[in-house]
Amino acid sequence: MHGLKLTLSAVALLVSSVSAHAFDTRATAAYVLDFSTGTVLMAKNANQPLPPASMSKLMTLYMAFEAIDAGILDLDQELPVSAAAQQYGGSTMFLKAGERVRVEDLIRGIIVLSGNDACVVIAEALAGTEAKFARQMTMRAQQLGMTNSTFTNSNGWPKAGHRMSMRDLGLVATKLIKDYPQYYPIFSQKEFLFDPAESANRLNRNPLLGLGIGADGLKTGHTEEAGYGLVGSAKQGERRIIFVLSGLDTAQARAGEAEALTNWAFRQFAQTELGKAGTHIAKADVSIGAEKTVGLELGEDLSLLLPVNPIEPLKTEIVYNGPIKAPIAKGDVIGELIISPEGLPEKRVPLLADRDVLRHGFVGRLVAAAQHVVARINSGPAPEAS
Repeated sequence: MHGLKLTLSAVALLVSSVSAHAFDTRATAAYVLDFSTGTVLMAKNANQPLPPASMSKLMTLYMAFEAIDAGILDLDQELPVSAAAQQYGGSTMFLKAGERVRVEDLIRGIIVLSGNDACVVIAEALAGTEAKFARQMTMRAQQLGMTNSTFTNSNGWPKAGHRMSMRDLGLVATKLIKDYPQYYPIFSQKEFLFDPAESANRLNRNPLLGLGIGADGLKTGHTEEAGYGLVGSAKQGERRIIFVLSGLDTAQARAGEAEALTNWAFRQFAQTELGKAGTHIAKADVSIGAEKTVGLELGEDLSLLLPVNPIEPLKTEIVYNGPIKAPIAKGDVIGELIISPEGLPEKRVPLLADRDVLRHGFVGRLVAAAQHVVARINSGPAPEAS
């Protein structure tokens, strides 16, 4: 395998270095994802299962949206409130046992008001009991790739064994936005007055909404064990980020850290166009071919999310098995461009042959063989001086 280090001026690479200034978060655990590219911008204890508090309600919402999409639930359907739902304290819709509530109101109550009771009503409607629904949550989470999540209830109420990792929370947030865009605007709703008698409980707890930084979701969480946390998303221009924070000491610390992290993710990174498909990159040696070299060109448009404040030089390398034996057809994949931004996942791009290269005829192969022998003789050790 041959390797060739390049500056890639042929790819119009204007970014000479790519390590962003790291964000030193005060959170116990954190995770930041660029939504469009899937690039992980930061991960701190991101795979550690931790108490998620109300942030785990995102999984309940995802399963509710799945049920609506499958026709199992209807937004206008009224569901009964049980005594088990009414008994929950903390953040609630103040639901009363025996009343019936529309599914749409329950969903808004979970998103905006963080209603523990509303989660139980949904859970019982889908699984019969909250405990059974929690087992279904765990199973569904595993199917979706959330391998560090186990649920013991529907709402994140403190209980042994109820755990999610920051990466898993980022994954369910991503899936909510991608799979159910018709419901996602609810997450930016600033208030929802369900019960006029409880007008004090109407405001969305997300501290970033309305700050002008593009924040439009998703869910806060707080318990004594978990600390203050937030699964957030924001969009500026064509870019969207998703971030997760947990373990902060106060609501004020959560708000400040979330805003600072959002600004960092947008200001420190930018989508950069590096080259179009077909751009010539380099040449590779050819054996037994009518030509000695073949051009390598990008097999696809190359656009990367790169830091805008350079520290370290961008690492680039071309690799191919060479010399490449003829015949070669234009468009054959004969190499790979590897770009390794400091602190970010590497990017691999296929490199294609830019033209056909035929094999030598019989005479041509004899000449090539003779040239190879002569070259080896000429490269032998020099005679010793007498």
